Amino acid sequence: MGNPRRASTNSNKNWMTWSASWTSSPAVLKPRAFCADKGCNMNDRTFPRRTAALATITILSFVLAAETLAARTVFDGLDLSADDRLLFVARTGGDGSTRQSALFSASAASGALVQMTAFPERIDLLEGGRTLQIRNPFGALRVSVAGGLPSAVPGYPSFVKGAVVQGGRVEDASASPDGKWMLYVDPVSPAYGALSLIDTATGARTIVSDGVERPGRSFPASWSPDSRVFVYSREGKLYFRAVDSPLTPLIDERYRVIGEGRASSVRWGSSGDFFYLKGSTVYRVRVTELFARALYADFLEIGNVAGKIPLEFDPNFDAFWVAPDGASIILSKGGRNLFYYPLGVDDYGADSLGSFDAASLPYLMLPRSCSDVTLLWSPSGIVTVLATFPANDESKVKAYRLSTASESGSFGVLGFTLAENPRGAAAVLSPDGTRALVWGATGAAVYDYVNWKILSDLGSRNTQQALWIGNEDFIVADASTIERRSLSGRRSLICLSSSESHAFDEDGIRLLAKSNGVWFSTDGKKPWSEAADAKPRSASSFSPGYRAYLEAQNAGPYENIPMLRNVKGVGTSSLIVNGAVAYETVPSAGRDEAASPVFSHGRRYGRREVAIAFDLIDDAEGLPGILESLRRFGIRATFFLNGEFIRRHPAAAKEIEDSGHEAASLFFAPIDLTDARYRIDADFIKRGLARNEDEYFNATGGELSLLWHAPYYTASREIAAAAAEVGYATIGRDIDPLDWITRADARRSPGAYKSASRMVDDIFAAKAPGSIIPIRLGIPPSGRDDYLFNRLEVLVDALVRAGYEPVTVSTLMEHAR
Repeated sequence: MGNPRRASTNSNKNWMTWSASWTSSPAVLKPRAFCADKGCNMNDRTFPRRTAALATITILSFVLAAETLAARTVFDGLDLSADDRLLFVARTGGDGSTRQSALFSASAASGALVQMTAFPERIDLLEGGRTLQIRNPFGALRVSVAGGLPSAVPGYPSFVKGAVVQGGRVEDASASPDGKWMLYVDPVSPAYGALSLIDTATGARTIVSDGVERPGRSFPASWSPDSRVFVYSREGKLYFRAVDSPLTPLIDERYRVIGEGRASSVRWGSSGDFFYLKGSTVYRVRVTELFARALYADFLEIGNVAGKIPLEFDPNFDAFWVAPDGASIILSKGGRNLFYYPLGVDDYGADSLGSFDAASLPYLMLPRSCSDVTLLWSPSGIVTVLATFPANDESKVKAYRLSTASESGSFGVLGFTLAENPRGAAAVLSPDGTRALVWGATGAAVYDYVNWKILSDLGSRNTQQALWIGNEDFIVADASTIERRSLSGRRSLICLSSSESHAFDEDGIRLLAKSNGVWFSTDGKKPWSEAADAKPRSASSFSPGYRAYLEAQNAGPYENIPMLRNVKGVGTSSLIVNGAVAYETVPSAGRDEAASPVFSHGRRYGRREVAIAFDLIDDAEGLPGILESLRRFGIRATFFLNGEFIRRHPAAAKEIEDSGHEAASLFFAPIDLTDARYRIDADFIKRGLARNEDEYFNATGGELSLLWHAPYYTASREIAAAAAEVGYATIGRDIDPLDWITRADARRSPGAYKSASRMVDDIFAAKAPGSIIPIRLGIPPSGRDDYLFNRLEVLVDALVRAGYEPVTVSTLMEHAR
């Protein structure tokens, strides 16, 4: 039943409960009243225009702080039956995962938990379409496609088996298509883990490789279609492992190397081989040849050359797709430039492309603001590209089509315009390629793929996931139910995603749950089914043997936990163990440091909060993904914009403004203000800041905040004083990730260069309450092997799970006063 203990109330004030003392919002500041109070002149050209927005920044900071605090898992809805079964609900999400709830049943006598509903944040179809796997913050669960109650996957961390529900994103994993195996990166640090192979029948784990990067935007391994082999990446190299070979455990990893690359460098073909893109060469690798060819990997490339592309492939930013027949490829360069190339041709001679005219090869350029691309490629040669744009863009999703059946194909915009009520940016083809499921926040639909016309409108409910079972049947999963449907209109319930309310039936046997306005029932063993005769009894926290209640928690990932008091004995027990994950200790009081002209960090006590500050100097690479990640986590961050960036990318600057983030100044040009070659005086600083204000206003119609930092974070007291004269606070940093060090710098100072994942670990080790963590966006001259901004979600995961709240720089300053 858990760890028996006497119920007690901790008198120490929860560090997070300071939010509860907010009884009213701060008064909105009036610009002239503020100016009069500060003794400044609003008519002065150098007075920043954004004074009135200070109150808005403050209010947003408070609101977002409360939102983050609410992301702790909360238990409620306790209902205890006469035979000592307890129903309760757990609510979580909002800090990297979708907000959701799950219904649980517990035995008061044994403490055993059973999960009754499963929110479909991630789903996979396994075992030839017989089993559905669901992953969410409560773990990995499986349910029969014919219908059933979810059961935890043995060996994978799940709440019902004692794992703690943590903040951040859902831990990624990769199940083999036959369902027998799961790959999971077991964390050993914020950025690294051990790649483990889980036998889903027994729960036994085998460590495949240590030092594997924890999943960022993609999992670092992929399975062959026949589940016999998987490919994984570690430290910039690709390796393979077979699960059905008795020789595999005996072969050292160095003899299973494929070559340089990441998981994005590999695409599996339908016949069981895979395509490996390295540099500008596409290799086709047959699994049957892997062991033999890997022995010569030091001097002989693995696989056969399938074709060449005219561009270098960068696994940090690029992606590719191979036609079902393996005869052509589409390359996504930087996530926005799509190129179609035929494979199997020699690109050297004048007639190397055969009947293809080099100038006529299809090409699609997407706007830089594109945050995601989904590509469908049917056996008949029809390609559909679904491109996602920011939510404030009127054309949120667009579809582009290409027919590769003939050599004269070209891309053309077909729609998903707002006027046509697009179903979303997620899509999947039926096995025969004749139909497509398309879904999103506005619902789901089945399309005639050839003509791109809706065959069946599946409703307007926010659809989380969808999958084909065959060419006629498919799965549609939303926040209420997971259903099996068919083109003929048949539909059956697989599982409930969540419940609006729950109860025991008056007969005392059936469990009831209402979902989407309909009551369903189960005896706790059979699948949920509609219950037109449901008679829910009133909730009770008492039974002849037990009393149930909630006990508040002062720290950790849970806001409260369900407790059971044995009224026939002397024991009180918690159903949930809350000590497995403890937030980092932060002093409740401390000594404030002397005032400094440069604000380099916030208060070192009282609150677990840090500011993530993004520097935009001249390049927008990485910005769309960063904005999407911040939206998913619900974080409002600070962006420092240099004038060179604003002039080159005015639309990107406007997107930052429209997204509601804090926009600050990085001066009007990327120059070292302490360089002896320049004559820098107070007037130069003032004019440079004013010019950057104008650049930003002309590009966005908005105003920069009263914050700035000097390029390269080099600022003297005189520079800070000059900025203060025109209302600016000079910002510094207490952590330098060294993400600005390039390959060229590494040759001069080898010890200073670090991988992005090592930076994440070092940042996490160095951070303290009030830290300012700078992250540079864009690709610097001479580039890097990887980029810190591509590992942002991994860093934020670690911070959130340690109890830290990412805030804006202005919020740190406000809390330091």
